Amino acid sequence: MLGLTSPGIIHTLISLVAVVTGVIVLVREHRIRYATNAGKLYVHATVLTCLTSLGIYQHGGFGKPHVLAIITLLTLAIARMTIGKGRFGRRSAAVEMIAYSATMLFHFIPALTETGTRLPVGAPFFANADDPLLKMLTGGLVLVFLAGATLQVVWLGRQRDEDAGAATPA
Repeated sequence: MLGLTSPGIIHTLISLVAVVTGVIVLVREHRIRYATNAGKLYVHATVLTCLTSLGIYQHGGFGKPHVLAIITLLTLAIARMTIGKGRFGRRSAAVEMIAYSATMLFHFIPALTETGTRLPVGAPFFANADDPLLKMLTGGLVLVFLAGATLQVVWLGRQRDEDAGAATPA
């Protein structure tokens, strides 16, 4: 199927669970939080996606996708460390929120690359992972992430302001 090995198919299915869950949670709640069941599903599916990717060597040896998997795992660890610990002071919620959102970006980069170099069958959109259009679209994903992260921080600030206003007696 599209040149995927059995481990590649399993990896792809797990990653689809993570991505769909992440998108739904971001649309519904504006952030991914481990405190929710959907957040836990997203994080666990993302960890499994990273771990399964480390065993796939379709393009030679250890490469950029493997490095991205390790970066994703480290980013998940940073997000998880901030929860309820206050290690980053009052910014813990923002660090958690941006870290989890960054992992969504990290899902979309290889998804765009793999899909674009395989589909449509026989005439893929991109000749290879170094295609200039693919690099431009990846840059666009980074800009979308930065805009989304900015909106999330603004949203979180408003949430804090509303919570502070509600806690102040009239």
